[in-house]
Amino acid sequence: MTALSGIRVIDASHVLAGPYCAMLLADMGADVVKLESPQGGDHSRHMAPKLPEGFSGAFVAVNRNKRGVAIDLKTESGRNTMHRLVGSADVLIENYRPGVAARLGMDYSTLRTINPRLVHCSISGFGQTGPYASRGGFDLIAQGMSGLMSVTGEPDGGPVKCGPPITDLGAGLFATYGILSALTARERTGEGQQVDTSLFEAGLALEVWEAVEHFHTGRTPAPTGSGHRLGAPYQAFRCADGYFTVGADSPRHWPAFCELIGAAELAEDPRFATNDDRLENLADLVRQIEEKTARQPREYWLTRLEEVGIPAGPINTVPEALEDPQTRARDMVQEVTSPTLGSLRALGPPVKLSATPASIRTAAPRLGEHTAEVLSEIGVTEQEFATLKEQGALG
Repeated sequence: MTALSGIRVIDASHVLAGPYCAMLLADMGADVVKLESPQGGDHSRHMAPKLPEGFSGAFVAVNRNKRGVAIDLKTESGRNTMHRLVGSADVLIENYRPGVAARLGMDYSTLRTINPRLVHCSISGFGQTGPYASRGGFDLIAQGMSGLMSVTGEPDGGPVKCGPPITDLGAGLFATYGILSALTARERTGEGQQVDTSLFEAGLALEVWEAVEHFHTGRTPAPTGSGHRLGAPYQAFRCADGYFTVGADSPRHWPAFCELIGAAELAEDPRFATNDDRLENLADLVRQIEEKTARQPREYWLTRLEEVGIPAGPINTVPEALEDPQTRARDMVQEVTSPTLGSLRALGPPVKLSATPASIRTAAPRLGEHTAEVLSEIGVTEQEFATLKEQGALG
């Protein structure tokens, strides 16, 4: 048994935020039907890195455990077929610009008349309301407008975006919890509802410490490099062969850290007595710490810090992180077999349930791979299927 067994999701989204949300639901056992246009399908099929047979690494990464259906929603018969599919669904996810879904007959006001129990999730750049609602949704733009880029990077550097597309992924995560909340509410009310979230709001919602700083001090938060906005020392430090991270900002860890690096006098220095003092004099603090840490290699410090219980760690490259023993122990790299592409490596589900665990069961589908299978489940006959093909409604 899976956690979301019996829940059918129509994934009518593309690229990242929506497909990522739908994949998380699929990993937990939902029957996710990937709805694509016959004319090329999801935009991410054509992104790098390119793979054979109309696949890309980008598409494969976030479309596992789904069945693929190709329907042309620009045709009337295609829209009618989509509406029949919606009648069998619990959730629909779309990430068009506001207004586009309505033109395709996929907006909430239309679909709720077909299926009042439907949970309709819209993910967009800025949400369904407000002065920016009609703008497109792009992670780079959302990172800039939400304030994320203003606090990322080194203090004396230019604006830097987060490495991962954090507002895309964040919106997908927030959409997932919104959908699960709406499904839980449906158990009590018997009715679905609309879930509305955006990349812009994801960026804002993730600025927890930055908002705290501004709300309570009036300051404009600035980039802190690898440092923490509210605690010190809590950052990366130079060592003889690179860098390592340390979290020694607590009253217990701070003096122990000073003792360990051979600088016990720092704990007695009034400039560094409290956390606020250390934040106020951070540049000088870092300089004095690195005068000590630069004398030994990373492994020396990590071993000693582990021995005394001070949080510390290496700064891994992505390949190093993927090969880390903890990554392996937590099954965060798994293999899935694609009939077209063979054996593929994939990131594993990051949430473990003891009784109904998530799993990777199938690779991403070919464009329209399961169209006949899924439509037969909703009562489309072979003759109707042939007619829809002739009308250009199916791929």
